[in-house]
Amino acid sequence: MVYGLWLSADGMLAEQYRQTVIANNLANVDTPGFKPDRVAFAERLSESTQGGSLGARHPVLDPSTGGLFGRPVYTDYSQGGLIPSSNPLDVAVLGDGFLTIRTPEGTRYTRDGRLTIDANGTLRHVASGGAVVDAQGQPLVLDPSAPDLTKIDENGRVSQRGRAVGELAVANFKDPQQLEKIGQNLYSGDELRVAKADSPVKQFVYEASGAEPTTALVDMISATRAYEMNASLIGMQDESLGRLINEVGRIG
Repeated sequence: MVYGLWLSADGMLAEQYRQTVIANNLANVDTPGFKPDRVAFAERLSESTQGGSLGARHPVLDPSTGGLFGRPVYTDYSQGGLIPSSNPLDVAVLGDGFLTIRTPEGTRYTRDGRLTIDANGTLRHVASGGAVVDAQGQPLVLDPSAPDLTKIDENGRVSQRGRAVGELAVANFKDPQQLEKIGQNLYSGDELRVAKADSPVKQFVYEASGAEPTTALVDMISATRAYEMNASLIGMQDESLGRLINEVGRIG
């Protein structure tokens, strides 16, 4: 394959991949507690520079790039903004912690602190319906007739009418990048849990999405323009090859 065509095609694939990730971030700008994904690329050296045979060396092409390597997508866990709420059950975990949720599929974790009480008094995660787990690993059960009298202090201790009910299990992870997003604003990775997080809990607020729409739109425009530029270069190179074959290579 012509080297320039290969590089331009590689650039198009890279920008298409970046657009997909950015589009997902944009789709979740209003999802509470959402953490955006980021894309990173590494430059690939030319084949001859990486250790090709001496016969493959070329004084013009050797200093050129060999394209891009797509690195694994990583999640930006930076603290999001706080949205005020009139619901006393809504909380935000400040810092690196995650609320612990029990689902039919197993233990899951979330930064989305929108909570509610079902008819039986079980404290539940609104987005998934999973039960919120206490420090002893059991679902937190409150008095369903008195949700407005619920107090949650900065240590995650829950009380109603001045009586202690339990304590939110706020989990911490040595390497959050290994957590897996599974939908419904949940993460899996129970085997990665290392300790109770030293993360304050704030009542009457919940965390906003970490996806910033203006930045995401600018990134999307940049990726689109880069994609179009590579497509244009392919067209230019194709035209040059056509002229080379039809005009320069013509036997007169």
